[in-house]
Amino acid sequence: MTSKVEEALGYEQARDELIEVVRRLEAGGTTLEESLALWERGEELAKVCRRWLDGARARLDAALAEEAEAEAAQESGGDES
Repeated sequence: MTSKVEEALGYEQARDELIEVVRRLEAGGTTLEESLALWERGEELAKVCRRWLDGARARLDAALAEEAEAEAAQESGGDES
């Protein structure tokens, strides 16, 4: 149930809002209904952050694999020249 607004959130925006949600929950003083709403929002923000981090990890892994392949090709090609 991710809205377009949540999908448009950048990592830093989602992280900062999540920090604020956690701060409010830890501070207490909210009703049960408010606490549940905050918790649900925090769960959604955590998912947004996780998607960003997973995407960054995939990009990093792909770049490292590409670099390793290029180095292997250069080493095997360089030895035979």
